[in-house]
Amino acid sequence: MKIAIGCDHAAFEMKAHLVEMLKGKDIEVLDFGTNGPDSVDYPDFAAKVSESVLSGESERGILICGTGLGMSMAANKFRGIRAALCSEPVSARLSREHNDSNVLCMGARMIGTVMAGEIVSTWLKTPFEGGRHQGRVEKITALWSESKGS
Repeated sequence: MKIAIGCDHAAFEMKAHLVEMLKGKDIEVLDFGTNGPDSVDYPDFAAKVSESVLSGESERGILICGTGLGMSMAANKFRGIRAALCSEPVSARLSREHNDSNVLCMGARMIGTVMAGEIVSTWLKTPFEGGRHQGRVEKITALWSESKGS
């Protein structure tokens, strides 16, 4: 599995922790930064990770900012991205089972690194159930198209 990961200045320490955790599980990681405390604009990193997922360069993406809110809003602007803001493993599991989330968003100022690791592990191992949920996921894409006037 190949995972794209990105963060803003509020989350670079958590991102570094997660990159090491993922590599320890033999998961290939595409690290799109940032790598320090200097202020950056989170939409830039949301775009890089989202584009990596949409192009097929990576299978899924992880985005982290202070609250996770900005990253989730920015990522969900991309057609085909289903970014889920999760703060505990149950929402991570359900975001995969029911919504086929392909980008996980978290808030570094909201949760600690241990919880973030549990969320990521749950999210990565959980498959999409399909079935009755498939049509709902398709409706999400259709809503995006309708809002663009397509």
